[in-house]
Amino acid sequence: MMDINEIRFYLPHRYPFLFLDRVTELEVGKYILATKNITINEPIFDGHFPGNPIFPGVCIIEAMAQASGVLALKTIGTGAEANKAYVIAGVDKVRFKRSAVPGDQLIIRSEVMSRKRSIWKFKTEARVDGLLVGSAEILCAERDLDD
Repeated sequence: MMDINEIRFYLPHRYPFLFLDRVTELEVGKYILATKNITINEPIFDGHFPGNPIFPGVCIIEAMAQASGVLALKTIGTGAEANKAYVIAGVDKVRFKRSAVPGDQLIIRSEVMSRKRSIWKFKTEARVDGLLVGSAEILCAERDLDD
């Protein structure tokens, strides 16, 4: 449904901090399904952890937040060129159930729980091979990138 070029239209993030590779489903105002391919080439694995690479939980949260940002921006009909981004304003009910490692493909689901002006609340989860890796409720706030 969305390739990396369209994702880059909606998100201001760039390598090495762009954590989405594809959007496979999106219903405006409702939910998004996105993928993150975890590869050993990522610079994070030089230090997390040598000899036992594990994709950090904070990066999983960031991937879930980025998917949520794409959903929000697609819903309001604007892209990153408008100098706006959705930044993390809060993270609640975070749980990690298993590790994600190189070779895994994270399937990220984010659904809108609520929206009040420029504050959005999302229910998110990340899975590998159908198994839950992590979940969280994420608050995102619209911010002007020029500020």
